[in-house]
Amino acid sequence: MKRVLSSVGIGSATVDTILPDSSFVPGETVEATVEVEGGSSEQEIEQLNFALVTRYRGDEGYEQSVFERFTVAEAFTIGEGERREIPVEFTIPYGAPLTKSGVKVWLKTGLDIDWALDPKDKDHIEVGADERMAALFEAVEDLGFGFHSSEVERTRFGHSHPFAQEFEFRPRSGPFTGDLDELELICAPTPDAVQVHLEIDRRGGLLSEMAETDESRDSFRFDGTDTDSIRSELRRRIERHA
Repeated sequence: MKRVLSSVGIGSATVDTILPDSSFVPGETVEATVEVEGGSSEQEIEQLNFALVTRYRGDEGYEQSVFERFTVAEAFTIGEGERREIPVEFTIPYGAPLTKSGVKVWLKTGLDIDWALDPKDKDHIEVGADERMAALFEAVEDLGFGFHSSEVERTRFGHSHPFAQEFEFRPRSGPFTGDLDELELICAPTPDAVQVHLEIDRRGGLLSEMAETDESRDSFRFDGTDTDSIRSELRRRIERHA
């Protein structure tokens, strides 16, 4: 009877991931511990899987997307009532959405179990800017822009997932006050460099807005953390369209 109950998810093994912290940056290697507790019968655990998940705004509301998967343990047996701790290691991928302005990212841990449903553990995490993205944001602020909002939306910029994160800044002081309404950035970071896509929204009248001539797009790439050089390149790109 115990075996039958386990096959429908009653009395099956459970899983809980213990993270060393709740805040990480892309490229960081995370060393965690997965606690597996056996249920009311011995069970074969075929795999121990992790998935990093976010939500994005699609055409008909918000949708969820897995943007990274890891298999961190192969098959093993968990006995009735047995408790086991499994050390695991995984890396926060470049391109993970940054948890700014309500953007959410969470880690799901799942067991692939013979004869059972797939029990899962869900842990929300914070993803902050790495040194390159921090340098980019500092350069934008040095030009007088203030952060306004961020959204993960359905789009493709050469990604393997169906979304991209947009950062919106608005001029508060500096050389572009009065000339621009907002500056939008979509970034595609890799281990080697960051590709930045810009949308520059000029302050125009009704006719220019109707004709969509008040918006321009540009892009550039940088591979370091030198705020001065990023700021110079960013200013040059904006002035080209302002």
